[in-house]
Amino acid sequence: MNLPDQFVKHIREQLGDEAQQLIDALNAEPLTSIRLNEDKLQDIDLDEMLAGASVVPWSMDGYYLANRPQFTLDPLFHAGCYYVQEASSMFLQQALEQFVNPQSVVLDMCAAPGGKSTLISEFLGQDGLLVSNEVVRQRVFILSENIQKWGNGNTIVTHNAAADFGNKLPNLFDAILVDAPCSGEGMFRKDEEARTQWSDKLVEQCANRQRQIVEDLWDSLKPGGILIYSTCTFNKHENEEIALWISEQLGATILPIDIDKSWGIVDAGIGYHFYPHRTQGEGLYMCVLQKDEQPFSPFKIRQEKTKNQQQIMGRSELNTWLKHPENWAMHLEDRFINAYPAKYAELIELLSHKLICISIGIGLAEIKGTRLAPQHSLAMAKDFNPAPFQHKDVDLQTALSFLRSEALTLQDMPIGIILITYKNIPLGFVKNIGNHSNNLYPNEWRIRKL
Repeated sequence: MNLPDQFVKHIREQLGDEAQQLIDALNAEPLTSIRLNEDKLQDIDLDEMLAGASVVPWSMDGYYLANRPQFTLDPLFHAGCYYVQEASSMFLQQALEQFVNPQSVVLDMCAAPGGKSTLISEFLGQDGLLVSNEVVRQRVFILSENIQKWGNGNTIVTHNAAADFGNKLPNLFDAILVDAPCSGEGMFRKDEEARTQWSDKLVEQCANRQRQIVEDLWDSLKPGGILIYSTCTFNKHENEEIALWISEQLGATILPIDIDKSWGIVDAGIGYHFYPHRTQGEGLYMCVLQKDEQPFSPFKIRQEKTKNQQQIMGRSELNTWLKHPENWAMHLEDRFINAYPAKYAELIELLSHKLICISIGIGLAEIKGTRLAPQHSLAMAKDFNPAPFQHKDVDLQTALSFLRSEALTLQDMPIGIILITYKNIPLGFVKNIGNHSNNLYPNEWRIRKL
């Protein structure tokens, strides 16, 4: 399908003689790139996994693949061992490394499907806390799934509007990412629907929405805090003009990002452009701004009464399910027990009351009568200790059957909960009842088509 005529006209005005190179690139085949979750891959032969791959230069863990495999048929993909992420988006790592302290509370405002959130959570580790938000209900559950599969446990997934953060959580966040909904010009070679939907009117609507999102949440960013603004589009209306508006109207300083000239990234003076004919990746714009310093009242945690964590049933047993139980606080909600970073326990309890939370930290267990049933999120967690569980390492076809939520027949395995692994990587749990097992893989995550 041809590029929209008006878009071509605007690009020729924006890039001049260089425009045709971009147009040609947008009609070429896109690249496939992944970002590794190396904590989960310590026992995997990466040379075999990455045969023919090349490094994404601005990412510690990013790789371009020589060919696009069928990710659905790879159990390691479902286990969160890597994330299929557009290479340009991995540039976020440079902004984080240069301007954000890992001991930060960070908001990813428009987070689905979760590529940038998993990158932020990896950067923060156990030192920081991420609130990963998505306002579109259908997309927030995909976000939660990807966060759980990545396995860090330092993330709360929420379903709120931007104004909820600005109104309810003043001066809380050390850094905020707004990967704003946009007209999608940078995705034209990957997404035919983006081409058909594009129009000058859509660009204008997106620019208005982008300003509204930033304005609504602005009060939740601490003075001196960092705002990372990005889009996957090329035009100045959604990029430089928005960044300049933030700087002038809301009060912020535009910061330079250190880049290597060999990367092909264009320094626009106000932010940075990724053009597919210059960089190996899709279209991206990113700008880092620092909110002006001013007198302010720090966010205060007013703790609301919650269930006594010491009274959680089976806490001593649950402690054995984690490698470092001392790092985690536990919370009981209805019959479900979650673990989240003890360092942020009071703040997380407060956020759970002020926001619509889809998932919090690691889902550990469900209370069923007098016993504890492990949740799937536990198997995905990097701090999961598999030692207390019987486990069965399975071949590829059995792994795919498990991921389709089919019942498995496990020979010579005891009755009870069994951890299913593939290449010794946890995939999830089954309950073996003798002649077959009940598959405990989340039904909504199952592979539907092969």
